[in-house]
Amino acid sequence: MGEFSKRFYVIKKDREFRYLYKKGVCCPSYGFVCYYRPSNRRRNRCGIVTGKKIGNAVTRNRSRRVIREAFRIFDNELLKATDKRFDFIFVAREKTVTLKSTQILGTMRVKLMPLLTGTQDKKPESGGRRPAGDRKQKE
Repeated sequence: MGEFSKRFYVIKKDREFRYLYKKGVCCPSYGFVCYYRPSNRRRNRCGIVTGKKIGNAVTRNRSRRVIREAFRIFDNELLKATDKRFDFIFVAREKTVTLKSTQILGTMRVKLMPLLTGTQDKKPESGGRRPAGDRKQKE
Protein backbone atom coordinates (compact mmCIF):
# COMPACT_ATOMS: atom_id res chain seq x y z
CA MET A 1 0.00 0.00 0.00
CA GLY A 2 2.98 2.31 0.24
CA GLU A 3 3.98 4.89 2.78
CA PHE A 4 0.58 6.54 3.15
CA SER A 5 -2.66 4.74 3.85
CA LYS A 6 -5.41 5.45 1.38
CA ARG A 7 -8.22 5.32 3.91
CA PHE A 8 -8.76 6.35 7.48
CA TYR A 9 -11.50 5.40 9.88
CA VAL A 10 -14.58 7.59 9.79
CA ILE A 11 -16.96 8.69 12.53
CA LYS A 12 -20.50 8.31 11.23
CA LYS A 13 -22.86 7.98 14.18
CA ASP A 14 -24.69 11.05 15.43
CA ARG A 15 -24.22 9.85 19.01
CA GLU A 16 -20.41 9.95 18.60
CA PHE A 17 -20.52 13.42 17.04
CA ARG A 18 -22.61 14.77 19.92
CA TYR A 19 -20.29 13.14 22.47
CA LEU A 20 -17.21 14.76 20.93
CA TYR A 21 -18.91 18.16 20.76
CA LYS A 22 -19.80 17.89 24.43
CA LYS A 23 -16.72 16.21 25.95
CA GLY A 24 -14.00 16.95 23.41
CA VAL A 25 -11.36 19.67 23.45
CA CYS A 26 -12.02 22.51 21.00
CA CYS A 27 -9.18 23.86 18.88
CA PRO A 28 -10.31 26.67 16.55
CA SER A 29 -8.30 27.96 13.61
CA TYR A 30 -9.01 30.17 10.61
CA GLY A 31 -9.71 27.23 8.29
CA PHE A 32 -11.62 24.85 10.55
CA VAL A 33 -12.64 24.08 14.11
CA CYS A 34 -11.39 20.79 15.51
CA TYR A 35 -12.83 18.82 18.41
CA TYR A 36 -10.71 15.94 19.64
CA ARG A 37 -10.67 13.43 22.45
CA PRO A 38 -8.35 10.52 23.33
CA SER A 39 -9.60 7.12 22.25
CA ASN A 40 -8.84 3.49 23.14
CA ARG A 41 -9.05 2.32 19.52
CA ARG A 42 -6.17 1.12 17.37
CA ARG A 43 -6.42 3.96 14.84
CA ASN A 44 -7.35 7.63 14.79
CA ARG A 45 -10.86 8.38 13.56
CA CYS A 46 -12.16 11.48 11.81
CA GLY A 47 -15.53 13.05 11.14
CA ILE A 48 -16.04 16.11 8.93
CA VAL A 49 -18.97 18.51 9.20
CA THR A 50 -19.89 21.18 6.67
CA GLY A 51 -22.90 23.41 7.21
CA LYS A 52 -25.08 25.11 4.63
CA LYS A 53 -23.52 28.49 5.43
CA ILE A 54 -20.43 27.39 3.51
CA GLY A 55 -22.26 27.33 0.20
CA ASN A 56 -23.81 24.95 -2.27
CA ALA A 57 -23.10 21.22 -2.51
CA VAL A 58 -20.05 21.69 -4.73
CA THR A 59 -18.29 24.00 -2.26
CA ARG A 60 -19.25 21.84 0.73
CA ASN A 61 -17.84 18.75 -0.98
CA ARG A 62 -14.65 20.62 -1.87
CA SER A 63 -14.14 21.70 1.74
CA ARG A 64 -14.65 18.10 2.91
CA ARG A 65 -12.17 16.84 0.30
CA VAL A 66 -9.54 19.38 1.34
CA ILE A 67 -9.86 18.51 5.04
CA ARG A 68 -9.91 14.77 4.29
CA GLU A 69 -6.69 14.92 2.26
CA ALA A 70 -4.91 17.02 4.88
CA PHE A 71 -6.03 14.64 7.65
CA ARG A 72 -4.84 11.60 5.67
CA ILE A 73 -1.28 12.93 5.73
CA PHE A 74 -1.57 14.33 9.27
CA ASP A 75 -2.83 10.96 10.53
CA ASN A 76 0.31 9.18 9.33
CA GLU A 77 2.53 11.82 10.93
CA LEU A 78 0.59 11.56 14.20
CA LEU A 79 0.89 7.76 14.23
CA LYS A 80 4.68 8.13 14.05
CA ALA A 81 4.85 10.95 16.62
CA THR A 82 2.83 9.43 19.46
CA ASP A 83 1.34 6.14 20.66
CA LYS A 84 -1.92 7.83 21.71
CA ARG A 85 -5.01 7.58 19.50
CA PHE A 86 -7.72 10.19 19.10
CA ASP A 87 -11.16 10.83 17.66
CA PHE A 88 -11.42 14.05 15.65
CA ILE A 89 -14.26 16.15 14.32
CA PHE A 90 -13.43 18.91 11.87
CA VAL A 91 -16.04 21.61 11.30
CA ALA A 92 -15.38 23.45 8.07
CA ARG A 93 -15.56 27.24 7.92
CA GLU A 94 -16.33 29.51 4.98
CA LYS A 95 -12.59 30.13 4.53
CA THR A 96 -11.95 26.39 4.03
CA VAL A 97 -13.27 26.50 0.47
CA THR A 98 -10.56 28.93 -0.65
CA LEU A 99 -7.69 27.09 1.07
CA LYS A 100 -5.59 24.25 -0.30
CA SER A 101 -4.98 20.98 1.51
CA THR A 102 -1.33 21.92 2.15
CA GLN A 103 -2.46 25.06 4.00
CA ILE A 104 -4.92 23.03 6.10
CA LEU A 105 -2.18 20.47 6.77
CA GLY A 106 0.15 23.24 7.92
CA THR A 107 -2.51 24.50 10.31
CA MET A 108 -3.00 20.98 11.67
CA ARG A 109 0.74 20.65 12.23
CA VAL A 110 1.04 24.01 13.98
CA LYS A 111 -2.16 23.95 16.04
CA LEU A 112 -2.93 20.28 16.72
CA MET A 113 0.39 18.44 16.78
CA PRO A 114 1.77 20.26 19.86
CA LEU A 115 -1.51 19.72 21.73
CA LEU A 116 -1.67 16.02 20.90
CA THR A 117 1.98 15.19 21.56
CA GLY A 118 2.24 17.35 24.69
CA THR A 119 4.96 19.69 23.39
CA GLN A 120 3.01 22.98 23.53
CA ASP A 121 4.42 26.03 25.25
CA LYS A 122 3.30 26.57 28.82
CA LYS A 123 1.30 29.73 29.49
CA PRO A 124 2.37 31.95 32.37
CA GLU A 125 0.38 31.32 35.53
CA SER A 126 -0.21 35.01 36.21
CA GLY A 127 -2.33 35.35 33.10
CA GLY A 128 0.32 37.28 31.18
CA ARG A 129 0.29 40.28 33.51
CA ARG A 130 3.38 41.73 35.05
CA PRO A 131 3.68 41.90 38.82
CA ALA A 132 2.76 45.26 40.37
CA GLY A 133 6.39 46.10 41.12
CA ASP A 134 7.40 45.80 37.45
CA ARG A 135 4.97 48.38 36.13
CA LYS A 136 6.36 51.69 35.00
CA GLN A 137 5.27 54.63 37.08
CA LYS A 138 3.98 57.80 35.40
CA GLU A 139 5.94 60.84 36.45
